[in-house]
Amino acid sequence: MSTTGIVAVSHSMRLAEAARELAAQMVPGGTVPIALAAGAGTDADGVPILGTDATRVAAAIDELASSCDGVLVLMDLGSAVMSAEFALELRASDVPVRLASAPFVEGLLAAAVTAAQGASLDEVAAEANGALIAKSAQLSDEPQAPVRSGGPVLDESVLDESVPGPAVSRPGERARTVVVRNPAGVHARPAAMIAQAAAGAELRLRRLPGGDPVPASSMMRLLAFGARPGDEVQLSGDAAAVERVAALFEDGFGEMAGLRSADVSSSGSLSEDARSATETKRGALAGDGVSSRFARSTTPAGMPATPHPAPGSPPEPGSTLRGLGVSPGRAIAPVARLGTVIAEPAAAEAVPAADRDAEAERVAPAAAEVVTALRESAALAEGEVAQILEATALLAADPDFAAGAAARVRADGVSAARAVWDEAAAQEQVLQGLGGRMAERAVDVRSVRDRIVARLTGQELPGIPDRADPFVLVARDLAPAETATLGRSACVGLVTEEGGPTSHTAILARALGIPAVVGVADATGITAGTVVLVDGGAGTVQLDPPADEQSTAAEEIPAFDGAGALADGTAIPLLANVGGAADADAAADARAQGIGLFRTEFCFLDRAEEPTVAEQVTAYRGVLAPFAGRRVVVRTLDAGSDKPLPFAITADEENPALGVRGLRVARAHPTLLAHQLAAIAEAGAAESAELEVMAPMVATVDEARDFAAACRAAGIARVGIMIETPAAALLAAELLAVVDFVSLGTNDLTQYTMAADRLSAPLGALNDPWQPAVLRLIGTVGAAGRAVGKPVGVCGEAGGDPALAPVLVGLGVTSLSMTARSLAQVAARLRTVTPDDCRRAAAAALGSVTAAEARIAVVSVLG
Repeated sequence: MSTTGIVAVSHSMRLAEAARELAAQMVPGGTVPIALAAGAGTDADGVPILGTDATRVAAAIDELASSCDGVLVLMDLGSAVMSAEFALELRASDVPVRLASAPFVEGLLAAAVTAAQGASLDEVAAEANGALIAKSAQLSDEPQAPVRSGGPVLDESVLDESVPGPAVSRPGERARTVVVRNPAGVHARPAAMIAQAAAGAELRLRRLPGGDPVPASSMMRLLAFGARPGDEVQLSGDAAAVERVAALFEDGFGEMAGLRSADVSSSGSLSEDARSATETKRGALAGDGVSSRFARSTTPAGMPATPHPAPGSPPEPGSTLRGLGVSPGRAIAPVARLGTVIAEPAAAEAVPAADRDAEAERVAPAAAEVVTALRESAALAEGEVAQILEATALLAADPDFAAGAAARVRADGVSAARAVWDEAAAQEQVLQGLGGRMAERAVDVRSVRDRIVARLTGQELPGIPDRADPFVLVARDLAPAETATLGRSACVGLVTEEGGPTSHTAILARALGIPAVVGVADATGITAGTVVLVDGGAGTVQLDPPADEQSTAAEEIPAFDGAGALADGTAIPLLANVGGAADADAAADARAQGIGLFRTEFCFLDRAEEPTVAEQVTAYRGVLAPFAGRRVVVRTLDAGSDKPLPFAITADEENPALGVRGLRVARAHPTLLAHQLAAIAEAGAAESAELEVMAPMVATVDEARDFAAACRAAGIARVGIMIETPAAALLAAELLAVVDFVSLGTNDLTQYTMAADRLSAPLGALNDPWQPAVLRLIGTVGAAGRAVGKPVGVCGEAGGDPALAPVLVGLGVTSLSMTARSLAQVAARLRTVTPDDCRRAAAAALGSVTAAEARIAVVSVLG
């Protein structure tokens, strides 16, 4: 039995402590020594300083050295990696140490569970490094290839897929079939319980009928084999271990409390109704994963989009292509492309047997050079750009990737470059099979592949065009290392055929403020040099736009002066949407007149328990402070759907977008809402903000009435609701009788009205606020507001569309809220129109039968 210690290196002491606490729950008894080297101390006021310190890491290693046979070091991103590397030179002990390129939290859990079984340092490191693959598998409905690195090595007969499912037991062993009874399946906690119950004995699990066997000693492999409610699992191995683990399955791993007996069939599996209620709907954008919809590129029949030419032919001049707008704004410039792509290495060149070891040994140094280059680029970057480059560096540093490529050289006799290419292709295939967010990461694998192959073959890397004149970059997709240089280029717009709202292209485009449209079929068929108009809000790419469109898009927009108004002086307050203190500071710098949407989810997401009232007060004050004395509209917690909340939303839903989200979560957990309202009221009083509070996802008058009562009981004077459902829009008059204002969330209102997922690139044309059905609902709400003299705001993406702004005002909207960078354009447009112009534009749009006709009709009225 070995004793392996773990050092957790993080920028945040709170993060490190929370991760250690979670790991301790997986290994009751605290048998695994885990030392923390986190944070950079505190400032003069006692506030923790984010950062890492190599001397603390060295001290933590030395602390464990006397009682451990080896030490594994886990790091989060950025300087943590560099601090850990430097610590190896500073430490006083000579205990074996491994630095793991593993995800911080998942890696720590896997390492702790494996170390608790007395595994060696190499075995613990292998399990940690396999953590990300297992998480990917857990988030997919597709069967996964077996993870073969780390842990005990099985006989080839066990790994042979030709062996029938039941034939996994060996002479003298016992086999038993069990059923997964607990609603969540074999997730992290049950996996840890299985590993501990096996207690080092030989035990394998196979998901029937044809799953691959995995050792009970490997928590990550248990996650990867994907046992879900109702699945049958065969246990084979040591008789006592089989019985111990079978008892865990029978007990449902202690998670059956509250499940009705009717939900469990006589065989022990969940009933069809219970399975339907507990199977996970993979649709989270920033949570546990997204569905495979982003991997689809076909347009549904009958979708009202501009027809595309035959595949492989260039789009026709003057046509408009549609995709998914992921970064708002408009830009016009000639099309440019990435530099020459890396050539695929020849597959036929055989390496003589005597030279294969030497050829194989070329892979790791080339990968190390790529890691160094990426980290040097990260050191010169900031924010999300630096984080993404660091993440790509960790991917390039994956020892399994280099080892897999080297093994191909030795086994197949291919060159090192070809082996890297083939190994990357295998990983890319797995990611594409997962769909959704993981499919989007395939471009990261290709990027690492190209960089290593370039090092091995002496080729130049492709990159962003080096030119002085503005251009719109068009590509199949962009790797993170490519997008990271966009901020230093003349690129003014992005168009890609692949990608989704969570791709690196989307993330960095938003961070840099570059208009971007992704998922545009046939985009790479656009001839280089063609002038295109990219509209990141509408999700359109117009080829060879008319001269008037070109001049309008190219005009310099004066900075917003802080007073939104029409041409005759009618005030239309222009507010900002914010999601944290940094957004609030940016909005104040842009002279926003207030905050029209303060998203409070940042306090709650990625937490295992509800934040305290004091924690919420501190966080909210950071947002309210820049707007003291001005209007701030706070939206209460909008969890559920694409924003999971583990401590409040316990059941998986078949369709989470139509499930328990928004105010429905608060109604199910009234104390959660009460605590938040108390914190909002306290923070508002402390910062002297003109506080207004609104609830998301309201559908009935009773919901609005109850919410208003709760707010007023907490001392909040002005209460409103969001109009995000057709039901709320149709009941606007009745709702305004019980609240003080309403705000139109046009993103969700459009999604629900058009029955089209707003995160789906193929449905981008349907998710258009110019759709007449959506405009007519907005008009209904505006009319209700005018009738009683109460404010009607817009806080969705539509609020930042300069072309749509006059229409919204004409429909009765009294204020617009948007991203800070949209303020100037919207303000400039509104100052060119009068109230009568707005009403005529609204009437023209309402009289149209398609979104395209509505746009044309408004242009004909306003010019």
